[in-house]
Amino acid sequence: MPGDALSRDPAELRKRIDTTKAHPARVYDVFLGGKDNYPVDRAAAAAALAANPRGYLDVRHNRDFLRRAVTRLAEQDGIRQFLDIGTGLPTAQNVHQIAQHITPDSRVVYVDNDPVVLAHARALLTSGPEGRTDYVDADLAAPAEILEQAAKTLDFDQPVALVLVAVLHFVEDEQAYPIVRELVEALPSGSRLVLSHLTEDLNPENIRAVQRTYTERGFTFVLRSKDKVARFFTETPGVTLDEPGVVPVHHWHQDGAAPQPEHVDPAQLATLDDIEKVRYRDISDVTDADINVYVATARKV
Repeated sequence: MPGDALSRDPAELRKRIDTTKAHPARVYDVFLGGKDNYPVDRAAAAAALAANPRGYLDVRHNRDFLRRAVTRLAEQDGIRQFLDIGTGLPTAQNVHQIAQHITPDSRVVYVDNDPVVLAHARALLTSGPEGRTDYVDADLAAPAEILEQAAKTLDFDQPVALVLVAVLHFVEDEQAYPIVRELVEALPSGSRLVLSHLTEDLNPENIRAVQRTYTERGFTFVLRSKDKVARFFTETPGVTLDEPGVVPVHHWHQDGAAPQPEHVDPAQLATLDDIEKVRYRDISDVTDADINVYVATARKV
C-alpha cells in the first residue's frame, strides 16, 4: 500500500536496495546529472555512453518530450489528471510541477517499484495547495494493482493522461501489449496516452551496442520498430493517434523551450569524466543520426 510504503523507515527501505546491480531508474538519473545512484549505475551509464557517445541525447530529448507533452495536454486539451508509470527518480520538471504550474488543481499519481525512488518519494509529494500528488509502489506488470491504488487519488470518471515514457522497452512483447491495453481500457473517453520507446530503426549499430551493455547487466531491453511501437496504439481499442503520429523524439512539436545546460568553466569541464560532462552538454545540436527514440501521443475516443 502506498501509505504504508511511505511510512517505512529509511533502514527498511535500504534493505530493498540492491547496490550490486544497476537499475534503469538510477542509470537514467546518472544521464540527467542526478546524485541518487550508485557506482554500479554509473558504470552502466558509462558503458552505454562509450558504446554510443551521443546517447545522452536520447535521454535528454526523451525528458524534454515529457515536458512538451504534459504542457500541451494541460494547456491545449484541458487534462487535469496524470498517471505516470515508471516515474524514476525526482529531477527538474516532474509531471506535477509542469501540470500544476499551468493548472494548480491538477492531480498526479507516480508509479515505480524501485526502493531508491520510493525513498525519495516525498520529494515528489510536493503538490500545490489546490492539487494533489501521490505515489504508488507497484510494478508495471501489475496494472490492476496500479489502477486500484491510483483510484484513491484520480477520478476515473474524468479524463486521465497515462504516461509511459521510456519504460516499455524494459518489458517483453507478451506482457507489454496486454499491459497497455488493460491500463487504457480502464480510462474514460477523452483520456490520453503518452508514450516513448527506444528503437533500432534509426541508428542500429549504436543502439545495439548500448543494448548489449544493458543485457549483460541483467536488464530486459527490447528495441521496437516503428510498426511495433505503433501497435501500442493500433491494437488498443478506441485509441486514435495524434499528429504527427509515431516520430523520432526531436521531431515531436518542438517549442524552443528545452532547458539550457548549466554553465561551467572550460578548465573545470576538462577535469570531468565523460559521464559527468553530460549534464553540461547542449542538446540543441541534435540530428537524426543521434536519436534512437520514437514518441507519440493519442486520444481515447
